[in-house]
Amino acid sequence: MIELFLIGIGAGNPRHLTLQAIAAMAALDLVLIPRKGVEKDDLAALRRAICAEHLPEGVRVVEFDLPRRDAGDPDYRHGVDAWHDAIAAVWAREMARELPAGGRVGFLVWGDPALYDSTLRIAGRLGRARPVTTRVIPGITAIAALTSGHAIPLNTIGAPFTVTTGRRLREGGWPAGAETLVVMLDGECAFRSLAPEGVSIWWSAYAGMAEEIRLSGPLAAVGAEIVAARAAARARHGWIMDIYLLRREGD
Repeated sequence: MIELFLIGIGAGNPRHLTLQAIAAMAALDLVLIPRKGVEKDDLAALRRAICAEHLPEGVRVVEFDLPRRDAGDPDYRHGVDAWHDAIAAVWAREMARELPAGGRVGFLVWGDPALYDSTLRIAGRLGRARPVTTRVIPGITAIAALTSGHAIPLNTIGAPFTVTTGRRLREGGWPAGAETLVVMLDGECAFRSLAPEGVSIWWSAYAGMAEEIRLSGPLAAVGAEIVAARAAARARHGWIMDIYLLRREGD
């Protein structure tokens, strides 16, 4: 039997790690760290640093290369499903090799495993070949890092908010009835597709990390600045994670 722990580690700040996460790590037999290529080695480096600080002796750390998604697949959902199948196969291979008799294995998941992260869906594929039980340790989300960094409330008084992706915002526009939007997974600055009048934006890149960049203001005034800052940061680091909140005036 494999006991799989998906441990949320927050949005990039090692101090985001909770006491519950630290306790779960101490009970593991193995931590698996995915490598996403040289351009994203900062992500693996943070996980290595967390392990070096918090893992007791005897807990092994093994790294593996993460399969890449076929970005050329015209069917987005099919491409993602195939990618997840490939990742699950690699997980299963590593677990079989490192824990042939079973044991406790953990993944350190950026942010929270429940929010725009595929780790739980990939874990669901593992039980096809070997009994697996899954436990989730929640983490500080990128949304929390965004709003705390800008010192703003997520919602207005008694009002809902919508969390969406850059692709959906670009293709569908501002969701009907939404007052506040939080946009994640946006590689193309989808806010440029909106009429900017009356909209304010709060944008963070590398939220919670030492490299964090924050810009905010009326979308019409700061939109172009955000696009330029994002491009420069990506060129400098080789990768970028960013998130932003949009709110219409009067909401």
